[in-house]
Amino acid sequence: MTAPTPPALDCPTTTPTGPHTAPQPVNATAVGGRKGVAEGVPTAVRPDPRCGDGRYPVAWLRITAPRGAAPTATSTCLCGRDRSAVGHGKVLALIADHEGHRDLCPLRIPQEGRAAA
Repeated sequence: MTAPTPPALDCPTTTPTGPHTAPQPVNATAVGGRKGVAEGVPTAVRPDPRCGDGRYPVAWLRITAPRGAAPTATSTCLCGRDRSAVGHGKVLALIADHEGHRDLCPLRIPQEGRAAA
């Protein structure tokens, strides 16, 4: 007994013999090409308006006073100072202490001035 032969497939497409590229349109614009806003408008890069002036925050005072509850405050500084208070009188005292810390903070006082004094 012999095995039956499979039926022949009628396939109208031919198998490619090598790699080929897809046809490209002739007058296509480049992707990412330079686009102007309008004729006569410069597209030059301007400096970043968000650039800082060299200053940065050093100390923060956060006060929370919800209606009907005791106020709370937290005073933190990059020098390591971290204090908090609860209650009206203690929060007012912490605010005054935070303002006084501005003159004593080692991060705000230039080190050259301290060595010369």
